[in-house]
Amino acid sequence: MTDCIFCKIIAKEAAGSFVYEDEQVVAFMDIRQANPYKVLVVPRVHAPMIYDLTDEQAAAIMQVAVKLSRVIREVSKCEGLSVFQSNGRVANQDVFHFHLHLLPRHENDNHASRRNTITDRATLDKLAADLRAAFH
Repeated sequence: MTDCIFCKIIAKEAAGSFVYEDEQVVAFMDIRQANPYKVLVVPRVHAPMIYDLTDEQAAAIMQVAVKLSRVIREVSKCEGLSVFQSNGRVANQDVFHFHLHLLPRHENDNHASRRNTITDRATLDKLAADLRAAFH
């Protein structure tokens, strides 16, 4: 999809700070880092919402999400992790390419009031490199 920002990131037509890639799944840093090391896990092939995923895509995405969650915990030293995903405008989906959010959580972080936008590519690239280095 030429108008999908995530498709452009996956195709390397737009900037992205990549954490993981395989034949089916891509993970990159969210440009909106409510807490450092927030990652988005997406299917390589465009699927607008959860309803559009094949069973194979869904399984691959979840397997990568579990592995990355462990790495995020190790690197960020978070005490918890929020995993969330939205479908449709009424659910506040903002990019219509399925994406699973992995948000590290810390005691009293109150992430809703700390929603930051990190546009500094060097910072996002460093966070991504930290996770890639710890990925087993």
